[in-house]
Amino acid sequence: MRNSRRKSIAIAALACLVLPMFASYFFDDMFSSVSQLFKTPETLELGWNSQDLGNFIGDYSLLCICGGLIIGGILLDILGTRIMGSVFVAMMVIGGVLAYTGVAGWFPKETAIAIGRAGRMLFGLGSEIAGVAVTRSIAKWFKDGNMSLAMGLQLAIARGGTALALVFAPVIVGMPKDFYTVADTARPALIGCYLLFIGAAAWGAFTAIDYFYDKSNGVKVGRGTVSDENRFRFSDIPSLLKNPRFILIGLLCVCFYCCVSSFKKFGTSVVVPRFSLDATQAGTMVAMIPFFTIVFTPLFGILVDKVGHAVRWMVLGSAAVLAGHLALAFAPGEIQFFGYAGIALLGLGYSLVPSAMWPSVPKIVPEKNLGIAYALIYWIQNLGLFLAPKAVGRIFATNPGLDGVAKAEYLFIVLAVVAVTLAVLLGRLWTDNREK
Repeated sequence: MRNSRRKSIAIAALACLVLPMFASYFFDDMFSSVSQLFKTPETLELGWNSQDLGNFIGDYSLLCICGGLIIGGILLDILGTRIMGSVFVAMMVIGGVLAYTGVAGWFPKETAIAIGRAGRMLFGLGSEIAGVAVTRSIAKWFKDGNMSLAMGLQLAIARGGTALALVFAPVIVGMPKDFYTVADTARPALIGCYLLFIGAAAWGAFTAIDYFYDKSNGVKVGRGTVSDENRFRFSDIPSLLKNPRFILIGLLCVCFYCCVSSFKKFGTSVVVPRFSLDATQAGTMVAMIPFFTIVFTPLFGILVDKVGHAVRWMVLGSAAVLAGHLALAFAPGEIQFFGYAGIALLGLGYSLVPSAMWPSVPKIVPEKNLGIAYALIYWIQNLGLFLAPKAVGRIFATNPGLDGVAKAEYLFIVLAVVAVTLAVLLGRLWTDNREK
């Protein structure tokens, strides 16, 4: 009876945890399926071009890579998930409101860009540490079983926010037409802000569930109540950085996510000229990535829980992403099937690798260090997610037409090759027989 009650509460906690991430993913990808509009800034009252959009997108990671993630991860381990998670969920919402202010047309262009980028920085840091808090909380509630499934479900539902943004952003903006007002282009951000407020309320419900459950079971938290052996120490950080499996997971994370997450931000800019699609078709095609993850991430999570071989799934997923980008770069452009096939491979890889990678971290890192461990991985990831959109935005701004598409895809292919190599090396180092 006790175990049954705990499982029911764990499911309720998970339901609350997925909503802030759903909102975060929607807000993050709100311009992804309309990115081609920024290639013709003369049609936008907002006046932004692809380089402006690339900077706006990339600035999501600026505070993260400047130490914010590391500090946030340490604070999570010292002060606890409930307190610091709440702080960073609030930062995510405030940053989202500022980012909306930047695209709402209330200020001159340069001022608006500065406000929008500042909001994007706050939103990014808040979202990433909130993501660490969510992942750490799932590891706590599901450490006795089904952790990969729980993390897979969280990722799947969160990426539903991406799918919603990719499919409906062109409709929300009112595409296609000859000229877009500021109200048109700001509408996705306004809807995203509403979702962020809902997500913050759900996080508040989770903290209440988590607090009262710990209290009813005599679980004491806080720096002064944790046993000495379970207390976070700064000396734990060098031991993480000396762990080769941890380092390889971090490097794999950055290369892999740049191949997919950064691609999504400019996905329609790739597939529209490459496969002669209109905006609606392109948005639907790119939206296959999150829709595939909604279906397959929980299934792969169950597979990892039941079968093991986590590293092999990482290798297979990375190889699928490489094959997807090869298809997008070199398949005959007059045959749209190859575009759908390439995107489908990206979606499968985007389901496989996270299903195996994120639940592997608690297996090589003590629970007391999970906050800083995930934060360090997110820090490495965000370094790439800061640079890659800026590079891709510059490529499209300086290389019109199919030339820009080709150069962007060459970048993604190189990153995918590195990801496959890192996954293979990780497999050779993984000594836990349960994971081989």
